[in-house]
Amino acid sequence: MTDDRSSDDRSSDGRSSDGRSSDDPSTNGLSTATGVRQSVSVVLPVLLHGEPDWARGPLPFAVGERARDAEWRRQYFAPAVARALHGRRWHRTTTVTDGPLTLIGLELLGTARPAAPHRALGVLHFDVTGPALLEVLRAIGHRPGALPDPLTGPLSPATLFAAAADTTPPAEPFAIARPYTIAFFTPDDSHPSVLRRADGELPATAHTWLGALAARSAERDNPPTPQRRERLAQEAIRLSADWSALVGPHGTAFLGHRADRGDSDFYAFAQAHIRSVHLDTLLLGMIQRDHLNALGDQLSTVFDTGPGLARRLAALEDDIAVFRSAYWRPHQTVHGPAAGVLRAFHTQHRLPSLFTDILAEAADYGRLVQTRESQQIAGALGILTILGLPLGTALSILQVLGDGNPWHLLLALGLAFATTAAVLTTRYGRLVLASLRGRARG
Repeated sequence: MTDDRSSDDRSSDGRSSDGRSSDDPSTNGLSTATGVRQSVSVVLPVLLHGEPDWARGPLPFAVGERARDAEWRRQYFAPAVARALHGRRWHRTTTVTDGPLTLIGLELLGTARPAAPHRALGVLHFDVTGPALLEVLRAIGHRPGALPDPLTGPLSPATLFAAAADTTPPAEPFAIARPYTIAFFTPDDSHPSVLRRADGELPATAHTWLGALAARSAERDNPPTPQRRERLAQEAIRLSADWSALVGPHGTAFLGHRADRGDSDFYAFAQAHIRSVHLDTLLLGMIQRDHLNALGDQLSTVFDTGPGLARRLAALEDDIAVFRSAYWRPHQTVHGPAAGVLRAFHTQHRLPSLFTDILAEAADYGRLVQTRESQQIAGALGILTILGLPLGTALSILQVLGDGNPWHLLLALGLAFATTAAVLTTRYGRLVLASLRGRARG
């Protein structure tokens, strides 16, 4: 893709042919910029109808002689994570063009949990033409004054996934409540706003562009505070001297910092890497967030469904163990620069602290269950003591006296039970009975 708004169609005062300034303070020129490569992948929640009749595995993106297929991507992920990301994954290659967007392929990733067996994530991969990348993102984000939503008509997810999945937003909470976007933009020589300077430093507008693409908004939509402007440079992920990334709550942006020279440039690899490894990394973060939300929801209702607290807590601890084993090994899950993207997603959504809170709360509930069970055992032993001591004493006396009269034995039993009943009316006896009644609550 080439820049169709070069310096030839800008006047000497820096304005484009449509009268808008390339240094528009609300966009810092991004709204009128055309990148050499412009792409966006859209991730949204879906419910599978069943196993789709699509090709198995993730959508492969070829660079040179090697496709970024499941086998190639596996080197970047722990085995359990690779199975989760690629085991129940399907793709379909297609070409649909509508306005500035050209759809090049679809993907489905099953993310089922026992309580949600049909849950999945759908992915649409687009190329973007013209000076429209930011405006497309603003339209997907439904920003005030934005263009109509491009994910309608021939590009509607309901139409594209119709035979395979239901795209109606799920009624129960999901990790992403709205489409999540992953945008990529590479500049040419006419984009000094983002090109690395001779001293190796980046202009401040490079961070502004990253923030706008990740947030899907121009500055006029949501003007950032001075503190936010300062944090953008700190939150950006320096993948190399040539490109950076920024992870936001509803989108991630990748931006080049030197002029893209065309098809054989490094950015061809970068684009394929974004659509494969970095996409998988963000999908993993969404799955982790979804599972943690589900675990948190289980914790919030653990006391709400009557008897069986110990059983429910044991099931919750099993779910936590499975989640930790399959999805949560912070130092082993993702390898290479993509690990920084996952850490940024974790930070953006506070996933480590959420998981720590879940573990702490589950441990507290576990101690509560252990305390109740100990009280119940102590109560049972107390009942045996209260009942057994008078009875044992009476039988011992009869044995010492050599009295085998059955009536005397019955009388001894009656006295023992009467003594037991009297002891149960004391404070100690009431405590024992209260401990036993705790069984109904556990």
